[in-house]
Amino acid sequence: MDSFTTRLHQTFLSGEARQKILAFASLIVMILVFSLANENFFQADNLIGILQATAINGVLAIASTFVIITSGIDLSVGTLMTFTAVITGVVLTNLHMPIWVGVLAAIGVGGLCGLTSGWLIAKLKLPPFIATLGMMMLLKGLSLVISENKPIYFNDTPGFSSISLDSLIGNFIPFLPIPNAVLILFVLALVASKILSSTIFGRYTFALGSNEEAVRLSGVNVDGWKMAVYAFAGAICGIAGLLIASRLNSAQPSLGQGYELDAIAAVVIGGTSLSGGVGSILGTIIGAFIMSVLTNGLRILSVAPEWQIVVTGLIIIIAVYTDILRRKQR
Repeated sequence: MDSFTTRLHQTFLSGEARQKILAFASLIVMILVFSLANENFFQADNLIGILQATAINGVLAIASTFVIITSGIDLSVGTLMTFTAVITGVVLTNLHMPIWVGVLAAIGVGGLCGLTSGWLIAKLKLPPFIATLGMMMLLKGLSLVISENKPIYFNDTPGFSSISLDSLIGNFIPFLPIPNAVLILFVLALVASKILSSTIFGRYTFALGSNEEAVRLSGVNVDGWKMAVYAFAGAICGIAGLLIASRLNSAQPSLGQGYELDAIAAVVIGGTSLSGGVGSILGTIIGAFIMSVLTNGLRILSVAPEWQIVVTGLIIIIAVYTDILRRKQR
């Protein structure tokens, strides 16, 4: 009995578990505060808007989780999302291909771009920050070039909006019209969590972040696995591209930059360490909801946009400092 109590005590007092509990408690407090401050916060339309915003940021944050666990960083997730949306627009609107071809194109191009970033990091030994910063600018430019600096609308593909805006759950439960984008987020989170916790791919993802040199000395193809992680993250960004394009019913080539900061903030708030080797999908989803609720709540309270940016910056600084404190404790 004492042994069981000790294990239980250690589990709940671990740094990662404490961070998740603290993040979830912060989310609940934020929801209560904003609800009391403005009655419009708990309106159904506003809650649906929070869910929609969380779906896109959450998918990008899931992609970032895998990369950050390897002790890397990917600054290109936002512009990669935009680039895959533009590619989808070209395939569906300009080439008049079926929707499923557009979906495969977005995910495939996302995976290819992620693989390219991984190759730059693993083979050319570029620092992840520099490699993905360059990829971010490259993809931003290509999005503008391919789209001729104009939005690509999906008016000729009426079923495309169903990817994000329709509600499959609402067809069965009319009083619960949760958008498909949110359903996709949670399904993706469950799959990603299973991959991270129960597969060789997940184990090597953690191993690369914990001690890459030890993994290399054990005979593992470190470069190959690192490229695979970035390719997998890129494919997930392709899903985010589909969601935002479906939600807007258009591919907006000027969007994307800035999303990477919200995604990274969500990952760190959720307990994933920037030094690598520690992280979870559950924590990331909680972090994504915190970012969406904070942004929406400040907007509901009519806080000026420039101050919203200030608050978001402070949240990122606090999250990173908390991560530093956790590393010192370990």
